Amino acid sequence: MAPAVTPIPRLFSLNPVGADKLPAEDDLINAAEALLTSTRSWTKGKTYNKVEIYKRPKGGSADAWFCRVSRHRKEEASFDRLWKMLGKNRMEKEKEYIPEMTKVTLIKQVSDTQSIWSAYYALPPPLSPRIFTAYQVFRLVQYPQHQRRAVMVSIPVDLSSSEDKGLKELEERGTRGKYVCVEEILELEGGNVVEWRMATCGTPGGMIPKFLVNKQMPAKIAEDVPHLLAWLQSSRSSKSQAADEE
Repeated sequence: MAPAVTPIPRLFSLNPVGADKLPAEDDLINAAEALLTSTRSWTKGKTYNKVEIYKRPKGGSADAWFCRVSRHRKEEASFDRLWKMLGKNRMEKEKEYIPEMTKVTLIKQVSDTQSIWSAYYALPPPLSPRIFTAYQVFRLVQYPQHQRRAVMVSIPVDLSSSEDKGLKELEERGTRGKYVCVEEILELEGGNVVEWRMATCGTPGGMIPKFLVNKQMPAKIAEDVPHLLAWLQSSRSSKSQAADEE
């Protein structure tokens, strides 16, 4: 008999939450902890340039979930640099290294660790532009043994239900996509290695068949890692060059 599949926490649905009914930060983080733990028993798939892909076994969810795991030496991507990139104004920084993401908008700053952002993706014809609007929560944890860990959550948001009608006007126009993303960055080996783990489920909307989306998802989420690493290296080189020229 196959082992029971851990259910996906109910907060991580592709059904958008209302902008006036955002889940509490603690509830999202606790749900994220449960999901991240469950990914360690998911089915191993392909490895793309040292980026490992896992898939959640079928059962208990109509949506396909995938997990991406990569590990990086401190010289390549330290905890501090990854946290700076992923832990605040996330979409604003993603726009620097995700080619299709051409515009991002801060819809609402809920608190220092909670915000609503919208991203506009310009896709090649015949695909129409996509809009992804998400509620994002970030938390940094310091363990007693000085090991650091950060958890990051993004879930889809529906701005049309908000009493503040101005929020909806901040979104660009395009086909609405939806995604859930739960991540952690974890210091290992005394901070010399960082593990970046991400579990996600999503749909680009429109007429793209679900089976095709699921087929392409592993390679798509894997390519974000080298994109970020290349941008970090480029940024480091630019700063070094600027310092040499001073």
